Amino acid sequence: MQQTRLYQNIANKIQEGIKKGQYQIGSKLPPERDLAQQLGVSRTSVREAIIALEIWGIVTVKLGSGVYVLKDRINIAESQPKIDSNIHPLLLPHLKEQDIITPFEVLEARLYIEPFLAELAAKNRSIEQLEEIKEAFLMNVRDNLDHSSDHIGDRLFHIKIAEASQNNAYAFFLKYLLGQHYTELFSRMRTLYTSEDMPLRSQFEHQEILLAIQMKDPIAAKNAMKKHIQNVIKIFSRKVE
Repeated sequence: MQQTRLYQNIANKIQEGIKKGQYQIGSKLPPERDLAQQLGVSRTSVREAIIALEIWGIVTVKLGSGVYVLKDRINIAESQPKIDSNIHPLLLPHLKEQDIITPFEVLEARLYIEPFLAELAAKNRSIEQLEEIKEAFLMNVRDNLDHSSDHIGDRLFHIKIAEASQNNAYAFFLKYLLGQHYTELFSRMRTLYTSEDMPLRSQFEHQEILLAIQMKDPIAAKNAMKKHIQNVIKIFSRKVE
């Protein structure tokens, strides 16, 4: 358990169940809550394991129906996600395959970091940086109107707030975390669990954050960002059986 990531351990256990005939090919896996209870882990860890198994081609997720076994792969290690090649070269020698950051870990880290960055941005932002945050927000609005699939404006909005904190280290951390949104695990989770109204809801929440930063209200900015990230986590954690 200590040598592998928790989601990998769960995925291995589910695959063992498939090999032993506990879960037949073509059959439906137990609900997330049942698997979590059986394995003594959280539902978010089970969800990450299921998404990984889908990427490896072992199961398929059908929203509103459940998770179905497609096949029994002999060696899933060959298909496991690899470390992002875009990671800063100074970090690469210290990373191993088990250091892959999972979607909920990214969101949890953002929940702790970004409200503080919004607070600092409200205190420290320059007029020029405020204009850059506004431009990113307007790009976000245009992306939504154009039904964009990459939502560059959304990520740029968060990056510009981090830069306005006047702390380059925090900005670096956030850019790295946002880069994790391009991994297979995160991309598949976003595809599966993003509701149709999520981009518009995020836009309204971004507007609330922007106004607080514009008014130089650190507490309001911090609370608005915290609410925004919490809502994203709720959407990605929504019940799917």
